[in-house]
Amino acid sequence: MPPEIDKYFEGTRALDANGAGGAEGVAERERTYRARVKTEVDTALRDSGLRLEGEKRDQFEQRYLQERRRIEHALRQETEAKRQEQLPALRDRLKKNFKNLRPQVHRHQRRRCPRRQKNRLAGY
Repeated sequence: MPPEIDKYFEGTRALDANGAGGAEGVAERERTYRARVKTEVDTALRDSGLRLEGEKRDQFEQRYLQERRRIEHALRQETEAKRQEQLPALRDRLKKNFKNLRPQVHRHQRRRCPRRQKNRLAGY
C-alpha cells in the first residue's frame, strides 16, 4: 500500500501502543479499509482499460487515492457549507416550536391542588 494509507493509520497505531482504542477493532478497520481501497483501485484500473504493472501500477494507485481524497474533501466542505446555511432556519423553527410549550411533568411529579385534595378526602 502507498505511504499515504500507512500515514492514515499511524494515529490509530499509536493508540494501540498506548492500550487505548481497542487494538482488534482498529486492526479490523485497517484491514477493511485496505481491502476496499485495493478493490476500488483494481476496478478503476480495469475500467480505464490500462494494463499497468509494478511501478506504473503503484503510481496509478497513488494518483487515484490523491484525487479521491481531493474529491472527498471538496464534498465534505460542500456538505458543511450547506449545513451551515440551513442551521439558522432550523434553530428558528425549533425555537418557535418549543417557545410556547410548557415543560412536561410526570404524574408523580405534579402538585396536587389543595382544593382537589380536600374534595377527595371528603369523598367527592
